[in-house]
Amino acid sequence: MDLLRTPDECFLDLPDFPWAPSYAEVTAGDGAGPARMAYLDEGPAEAPVVLLLHGEPSWSFLYRRMIPPLLDAGLRVVAPDLIGFGGRSDKPGARGDYTLARHYDWMGQWLKAMDLRNITLFCQDWGGPIGLRQVVDQPMRFERLAIMNTWLHHPGYTYSDGIRAWREAAVNRMWLGWSDGNLPVGAIVARSLRRPGHDRTALAAAYELPFPDGGRSKAGARRFPWCIPFAEPKAGNAADQARCFAALPALGLPIHLIFGDADAVFTADWGRQWAAQLPGATFDTVANAGHFVQEEAGEEVVDIFLRRRAG
Repeated sequence: MDLLRTPDECFLDLPDFPWAPSYAEVTAGDGAGPARMAYLDEGPAEAPVVLLLHGEPSWSFLYRRMIPPLLDAGLRVVAPDLIGFGGRSDKPGARGDYTLARHYDWMGQWLKAMDLRNITLFCQDWGGPIGLRQVVDQPMRFERLAIMNTWLHHPGYTYSDGIRAWREAAVNRMWLGWSDGNLPVGAIVARSLRRPGHDRTALAAAYELPFPDGGRSKAGARRFPWCIPFAEPKAGNAADQARCFAALPALGLPIHLIFGDADAVFTADWGRQWAAQLPGATFDTVANAGHFVQEEAGEEVVDIFLRRRAG
């Protein structure tokens, strides 16, 4: 496994992201040396932990609007960059290195090394399957869940037209401006926003900063749309996702679903249906927010969460 590392100087111009990373090592596999995994760890060490898991093609930068109000609430905020995506963690250079099972393993290694307890998990996009697998397999570490615009594959799940169109565009290189291998991750995030008032050019540039070599370091961003389980059940670990979907209701954890209501990929209707299958779960929508609800309405998400947490 060929591991790539983004130089630190690429992150010097990030807006509104003043937090310094910490690093841990996980076993990369395939005879490669250890992979470096970056994470933020802010707030009192003894405080309840909020674990923020992003998906694809983003990284912990996505949570920058949520971190300050969570810290103001007296919580410890821990936000890793998933191996291979847009942040400071190492990036395997070959698309075949990316499977959901491997990401489960990397996250599990990191979580055990950190030995985090009393965790509230925030998860979105692929952070849902990756993070909720940890909840099911290591339930003693978790005390509450906040689930945003994500899913777990299971029999009977209806994939939206939006996610099918996204996979088709990504796999077949149909996205406007995509040269060979160089998926425009910044533009993908910027174009998904539904609310007015964003500087989409600056935002797209910020999400592109971790990829100075263009296509080669974007192998994970290119591969994960291909892994969506309706098309690739093995790579997307469909059976294990279904196991977690079935196990989640029995864990007895407080669960809050908070969905941007303008997401065409994981829709608010799906979020409402899922909440109805989770005993005691709450469901809230964020008006006029799309798939990356943290980017558009992070402060509102935290407000909803803190209100629900207070009971």
